[in-house]
Amino acid sequence: MVAEIDDSDVPYEEEVLRNSYNVKSWMRYIDHKANGPKIPLYMVYERALKELPCSYKIWHKYLSLRRRGTRGRSIDDPEMNRVINCYERALVFLHKMPRIWIDYCQFIVDLNYVTKARHTLDRALRSLPITQHCRIWPIYLSFIKKHSIKEQALRLYRRYLQLAPDDAEILIDYLLSVEHLDEAAVLLTKCLNDEDFQSKKGQSKHQMWIQLCQLLSENPNKITSIKVEPIIRQGLQRFTDMTGKLWISLADYYIRKHQFDKARDIYEEAVKTVMTVRDFGQVFDVYAEFEEQLITLKIENRNKNGKTPDNELDLQLRLRRFEKLMQRRPLLLNSVLLRQNPHNVNEWLKRVSLFEGKPREIVNTYTEAIKTIDPKLATGKLSLLWIEFAKFYEENKQLKEARVIFDKAVLVPFVKVDELADVWSHYIETELRHECYEEALKHVRTATTPPPHKPSYFDRTEPVQNRVYRSLKLWSMYADLEESLGDFTTTKNVYYRILDLRIASPQVILNFAGLLEEKNYFEESFKIYERGIGMFKWPLVYDLWTTYLSKFVTRYGGDKLERARDLFEQALDQCPEKFAKAIFLLYAKLEEDFGLKRHAMAVYNRATQAVLKEEQAEMFQIYITRATACFGVTHTRQIYEQALETLPDADARVFGQRFAELETKLGEIDRARSIYIHTSQFADPRQCSEFWRLWQTFEVAHGNEDTFREMLRIKRSVRDKYSTQSSFNLPPDADTTAAAAGDPMSQLQKDVQFVRGNEQTQASTVTNPDEIALDDDEDDEDDEEQGEEEGEEEEKEEGDDGIVKQCVPDEVFGKLAEKVHQDEDGIE
Repeated sequence: MVAEIDDSDVPYEEEVLRNSYNVKSWMRYIDHKANGPKIPLYMVYERALKELPCSYKIWHKYLSLRRRGTRGRSIDDPEMNRVINCYERALVFLHKMPRIWIDYCQFIVDLNYVTKARHTLDRALRSLPITQHCRIWPIYLSFIKKHSIKEQALRLYRRYLQLAPDDAEILIDYLLSVEHLDEAAVLLTKCLNDEDFQSKKGQSKHQMWIQLCQLLSENPNKITSIKVEPIIRQGLQRFTDMTGKLWISLADYYIRKHQFDKARDIYEEAVKTVMTVRDFGQVFDVYAEFEEQLITLKIENRNKNGKTPDNELDLQLRLRRFEKLMQRRPLLLNSVLLRQNPHNVNEWLKRVSLFEGKPREIVNTYTEAIKTIDPKLATGKLSLLWIEFAKFYEENKQLKEARVIFDKAVLVPFVKVDELADVWSHYIETELRHECYEEALKHVRTATTPPPHKPSYFDRTEPVQNRVYRSLKLWSMYADLEESLGDFTTTKNVYYRILDLRIASPQVILNFAGLLEEKNYFEESFKIYERGIGMFKWPLVYDLWTTYLSKFVTRYGGDKLERARDLFEQALDQCPEKFAKAIFLLYAKLEEDFGLKRHAMAVYNRATQAVLKEEQAEMFQIYITRATACFGVTHTRQIYEQALETLPDADARVFGQRFAELETKLGEIDRARSIYIHTSQFADPRQCSEFWRLWQTFEVAHGNEDTFREMLRIKRSVRDKYSTQSSFNLPPDADTTAAAAGDPMSQLQKDVQFVRGNEQTQASTVTNPDEIALDDDEDDEDDEEQGEEEGEEEEKEEGDDGIVKQCVPDEVFGKLAEKVHQDEDGIE
């Protein structure tokens, strides 16, 4: 084929003739012809390659151009063969160029020439160095997947693994897809045994083990090249978190091989070796389901083939085995927990309870527990295990064996002294239950005998046997035994030894003092109280003080009054507010019964300031009640005033109401009104409507229009004061609204500052409690005198209808009234 030469080609022709071996000259010529017809361009490429057959640059551009020219054509088009011939010609000179091979192989694969493609890929692998094979194999693998020919694919995958052994998962997946399970299992096993193997799919060794075990257990008849059981057992040792599933896989392997007895043995081994409750639950549930399925299968065979003696015997045997399995479940579960922690005392005791009614198994369990548990690692109280073991023999009337157990138990190196003390105390109680009193005393004396060097109770370097002599539990039992079985002298000596060891508790002090009091050793019992008080601090000393003071007052009454007062003062010194009330009441009762009434009032007065804030109101009420009984109601005025100054607003309001009611009963109307005015500062009208109702009732009964208006004005001012202090506004009381509806003073409330100033100038005594003179009998101000004169004139005008005379009751004057009556009787 000859191509015509245009005039524009002449310069390029001359250049290539001059420099026929210059690649750049040919490339400029090719670029010039690139936009023209294809045939002339092909001719230029052919002429260039004829001169430069080893030029990769010209070959690559030429082959790429010819390959693009085949797009959209049929695979049987002659142009396809021409392109293939071009590649073959290029490979004659450039057979070491991987890009030429890659393009050629991909072109052949795309044409679906199976044999041609396989041969070409093989030629490429043979021609290129092994370092370049990784660029050919991806095309080869895609070709295998596209044209899956089993034997051919297997051989190619095996060849590929020789180059890239880390891609073994590709072959494993293909083997599984074509049901070559035996070879897949072998290859997967090799991957697991290779410590350096890293999964390209991101799978961990754990996941690969699970995959292998599942593959082995589900296909026991198809996998014959490897031993299944050793592999799964190796997995049991390596992956403890999947123990349950691996045991189930191993048993499932034998079930699929119809080796049911072997599968049962595997299940039994599993439930006896698993370490977690989760694994046990998984294995046991599958085990029970396995037994149920076997029983169901036997029943179906019997119904199908009829009953025979052998079938019936086999069915009964399986039913019995299944029932026994379900009965064993609690025991097997307990074994799992003990395998987790063999030093768990509580689980051993639960295991003993599971053998109820089986003495031999119970004894064996106790014995095994005692041998297994390390006292320093024990969880729970190890002493409880020894005690229950001894009680078991005692309940079965084997006292001798129980004593042997206790004798061994007291020698155990327990961690805590209390555990050894528990063993000794139960040992002593066992002797007492069998009326062996001498043995009981012998044991308690042995337990409380101190060692020669007398170590500290908290010295952990010493064994508990050397420290148990300081156990208060044993000494308390010793004292009780001596009190019941011994005499007074031995009992007293035991108590004194407890005090000398400084291990006594407040209850021990109370018991010792009570014992001395029963034997009429009163002074000695009081010394014990004082010694105990010196040993403890508040609040432990509270019971000792209250008991001591009560006993002392009961014993001596007023005979040793000064000594009793000193004791009370000592008790109240540094006494917390929480415990002061009871002691103050005892102190005041002493003064009322045997001392002076004014001293009692002084004690009550001190109590109101020394108790808790929550108890002050109650204390003031007691103070007022006793003052009324001793000196009359008039003496309570100062107490009420003190309460109003001391108590919080809520309690002060209550006492103010009571104070005002008292003054009203005594006929002191002005004093009562002043108290109401003073107390009103504590009473929010929105919440304390009862107080204002009482004041309103008081003004209706004893006041006039001016006092009533003043009460309403104060009520509005107090309400405004609380409204400005709170973050929300509540609706006013209905009675206040009704009373203020026609009042001109209500118009003045619009100006709050004016009302506040008016209140400050006209009713300054309301806002300052210190300026209230409730007990002032002199009238120093002219306004008050003028008010009294006007009141007298109004009384004269009203006559008898306006004033009601009342008699003052004798209770107002207290015991003074009795003296007045006695004097009048004497005069008569």
